[in-house]
Amino acid sequence: MPRVPSPTKIFALTRSKKEAIIILAPGFPKDYGDTACLPERQVFVRMLQQQSPGVHVIVVAFQYPFAGNYYEWFGCTVYPLRGRNRGGIARVLTWLRAWRLLLRLHKNYHILGMMSFWLGECALVGAWFARLFRIRHYAWLLGQDARPGNRYVPLMQPAAASLIALSDFVSDEFHRNYRVRPAHVIAPGIDPAMFDTITSNARPIHIMAAGSLIPLKQYEIFLRVIRGIHGEHPELKVVLCGGGPEDARLCALARRYGLAGVITFTGEVPHQTVLRFMQQSRIFLHTSSYEGFGIVHAEALYAGAQVVSFIPPPGRTVRRWHAVTTESEMIGTAMQLLQQDAAPESILFRHMSETVQQSLDLLLAPRAAISNTVQTLPS
Repeated sequence: MPRVPSPTKIFALTRSKKEAIIILAPGFPKDYGDTACLPERQVFVRMLQQQSPGVHVIVVAFQYPFAGNYYEWFGCTVYPLRGRNRGGIARVLTWLRAWRLLLRLHKNYHILGMMSFWLGECALVGAWFARLFRIRHYAWLLGQDARPGNRYVPLMQPAAASLIALSDFVSDEFHRNYRVRPAHVIAPGIDPAMFDTITSNARPIHIMAAGSLIPLKQYEIFLRVIRGIHGEHPELKVVLCGGGPEDARLCALARRYGLAGVITFTGEVPHQTVLRFMQQSRIFLHTSSYEGFGIVHAEALYAGAQVVSFIPPPGRTVRRWHAVTTESEMIGTAMQLLQQDAAPESILFRHMSETVQQSLDLLLAPRAAISNTVQTLPS
C-alpha cells in the first residue's frame, strides 16, 4: 500500500511550485499586434504581470483566438481554447477543455487566485473550479453582464464577496437586477506610456468617436449630431473609428445626410491608431446609451480632447468631460466647445497601475483581511 505524504510534506510540495494567477477571458489578443482585441483588458493583464514579480500570469481564452497553441505574451502564457463562439454541445466541449486545462495548471502551479472577465461562461467554469479546490476567485462585472437576462447569474448564484464591479453604475445595475451588490468596485485606468508625445497644439480633427458599430452605441444619433453641427461649421472634419455590423448602414446614412465628405469611417484599426486620432481631435463625442465605465472617455481626456457624452463621469465632476441628456443638448455643447477653441489639456483620470494594485490586494491578501474594496479616484 503506497505511503501517504504527511501534511507538512504536502505543504512543502505545494510551496515549491511556481506561483500563478489565472485569468479566464472570452477572448485575448492572438499576438502583440492584435491591439484592437479588448484593449483595456490587455493593458490590465500586461501590467498585472509587471506588478507581480515572481508570479506567473496565465490567461485561458475560451473563444478567441480561433486557432493556435499556447503562446507567450508580455511574459504571460496564453492558452486559447478555440471555441470560435459556437453554441450547443460545442460550447460545452469548450468548457470541458477549460476544466481539463485548469486541472493541469492546478497540478503544475500553486494558484494564488483566479479572476474572470465578465460574469459569463468563464466565471461559471472558474467559480465551479475554485469552489472544488478552495481557490480564491473573482468575477469582474464589466458592463453588459450587469443588465437583466444574464443566464449565468442563476447558475452561479454568486456571493457579493466574489464580485468586482467596474464602476458604481455597474454595481447599482447588478444590484437592481439581481438583488446582489458586488462587494468590490475597481475602476479601470489607462497606461500613459501608450500615448505619443505631443509636439504641436494643432488639432485638425474637429470631432471623433470610437467603438464597435453596434446598435447600443447609437451612432445614428452621432450622425444626426454631426449633421446638426455641420450646418454651422461647413469646414467640419470628423473621424469615426470602429467596425461592426452597423458599418454599411451607417455609411449609407452618412451619404443620405450629405456627410460623405465630412466623416471618415476608418473601420477597425489598431488601438494605437485610435489614440493618435484622439490626440489630433478637439472633441470626443460618445453617444452610447449604456456604458459600464467607458475607458475611451479616460483615453480621450488624457489625449487632450474635450469629452461630450450621455454617460456622466463616475462619481464626480471631471474637467473637460461634459455630460448631456438630449441630442439637441449634445449639438449645442459641441458647437459651443468648437467656438471656444480651447487649448488642449491632458487629464489623467486614473493610472492602470492603481487598478492592478487594487486587484492584487484582493487576490493575494489573507482571507481574513479582505473587506469591501472601492475605487479611489483623484479629486
